[in-house]
Amino acid sequence: MASAAASTASDGTEPTLASTAIGVRVTVTRLALEPADAAWLTAVGIGEGEALTVLRRAPFGGPLHVVTSLDAELAIGEALARGIVVGAAP
Repeated sequence: MASAAASTASDGTEPTLASTAIGVRVTVTRLALEPADAAWLTAVGIGEGEALTVLRRAPFGGPLHVVTSLDAELAIGEALARGIVVGAAP
């Protein structure tokens, strides 16, 4: 599982979904996660190239509620969100 300490990817230099502000649309550039976690995210529609918008954050380190470009709404735990590297959406 992704590290619980940082809001950037494992190398400490890339923005992640966890550091994305509410209402901002981003594109997934890579999944810096364990293979099983990356496979699960890809299976539910969150993979490289997918556009995501952060709708809200649960309090006390709870999950991020996101919507995909296909209007699928998902709750992503903070640890997973820290491993989803993002860039500006086109």
